Amino acid sequence: MVKFDEMYTRLPYEFFSHGAQIRDHYKIYDEWLARQPGDMMAKRREEAEMIFRRVGITFAVYGAKDENGFGTERLIPFDLIPRIIPAHEWAALERGLVQRVTALNRFLHDVYHDQAIIKAGLIEADQITRNAQFRPQMVGVDVPNQIYSHIAGVDIVRAPDAQGNGEYYVLEDNLRVPSGVSYMLENRKMMMRLFPDLFNAHHVAPVAHYPDLLLETLRASSPPATADPTVVVLTPGMYNSAYFEHAFLAQQMGVELVEGQDLFVKDNFVYMRTTRGPMRVDVIYRRVDDDFLDPLVFRPSSTLGCAGLLEVYRAGNVSICNAAGTGIADDKSIYPYVPQMIEFYLGEKPILNNVPTHICRRPDDLKYVLAHLKDLVIKEVHGAGGYGMLVGPASTTAEIEEFRQALLANPGGYIAQPTLSLSSCPTFVESGIAPRHIDLRPFVLSGKEVQMVPGGLTRVALKEGSLVVNSSQGGGTKDTWVLEMGARPVAQAQLQSQLQSQSQSSAARS
Repeated sequence: MVKFDEMYTRLPYEFFSHGAQIRDHYKIYDEWLARQPGDMMAKRREEAEMIFRRVGITFAVYGAKDENGFGTERLIPFDLIPRIIPAHEWAALERGLVQRVTALNRFLHDVYHDQAIIKAGLIEADQITRNAQFRPQMVGVDVPNQIYSHIAGVDIVRAPDAQGNGEYYVLEDNLRVPSGVSYMLENRKMMMRLFPDLFNAHHVAPVAHYPDLLLETLRASSPPATADPTVVVLTPGMYNSAYFEHAFLAQQMGVELVEGQDLFVKDNFVYMRTTRGPMRVDVIYRRVDDDFLDPLVFRPSSTLGCAGLLEVYRAGNVSICNAAGTGIADDKSIYPYVPQMIEFYLGEKPILNNVPTHICRRPDDLKYVLAHLKDLVIKEVHGAGGYGMLVGPASTTAEIEEFRQALLANPGGYIAQPTLSLSSCPTFVESGIAPRHIDLRPFVLSGKEVQMVPGGLTRVALKEGSLVVNSSQGGGTKDTWVLEMGARPVAQAQLQSQLQSQSQSSAARS
């Protein structure tokens, strides 16, 4: 196995410094990998796939059918080479994430109450009130602790700054029903099973306590008069692409997984049907979109929610996490304003920067975007999952012209960003180890305090040269190792012993 520093001088932002020297926090892993037999990684990958299939860690592919006409499920490809983040970098990221999510929750409370940010002229009123994600039914509704997004997934990318070093940027905020945390947890279990000695050598901060923090956050959001709240996870059902995650989190927290048909409203409270009779529900961790929550208020044809739920919510007799209407804060048309929100609500400068963004409904921005389509990434403001977007440098002339017409027809429906030179991470692919672009989704929990586990889901674009990391479009995942603050490097003699033990263990298992 070839060492990283002999192959990947193209990767300055994850493994290498600007001077093409391997970064300190990757040296132990580099030394370990250089000692492994050439077929070790392929065998470990086969083992991982076998275990994932046995456990049932899959996602449904919408629109895809097998030969019998049934929906297909796939494994999310899992890469064996971890993404490692040193403690000081994570500490800065964590501060920035806490700041950002705090400001976004302040914004959500504001737009459904006083709308001070509109009155101050920082955001135009129609950007809020005419936005498809704004829920008029939430105006004036008070929620516990003024927290609307209890679980946020913030997508982070790394790209070169003006000095040629790596800098973190926020690419997207996910505040409605962010997914992926189950893969973060299962990836860690798999890596600890396959490579146990590496964890001792690296002092990797744990993530296994996330379900405990999640349950703590959900219980903290319960109606104030509830002493011992009952929490449930509301799922659309087994055909949802993230159903594995819904079931996994319910099991890990020790709470019930329910569907809409399991819930009913009586006397202005929500109950679930059980074999022992009705049980009152105090907190609903919903994995159902707003439109399907309550057929009496939103989509009348919905069978996924519970009739009368929003009335109980308005009365303060049940908590919904995340709150209805949070989508207004993660819509891509609102994203460019988040740095201003931080200054407006917190009186602070943003710690994490946005990616520079052109707002196409502005005439000057639209003119620039139309003249530079081949160099930009164009995104629908309501798009998700890597759909409804144009990556200019990777698109054909016909695709660019199609987007030009869409922009001219509805400029307010799009934003544009430069094509960042995203950092890459060595990834084990069919041809061997090769660089692939990555992002990071940390999961931020807002209850009585804002907290998170150290790490997140690193997503990787497995197609060579691709910038799209979404699993629905061929992306995979990696384990994310955050090194613990103050941990001392393993002594060389101890490390040598560990590496030899790992090599012997690998040989025995092979």
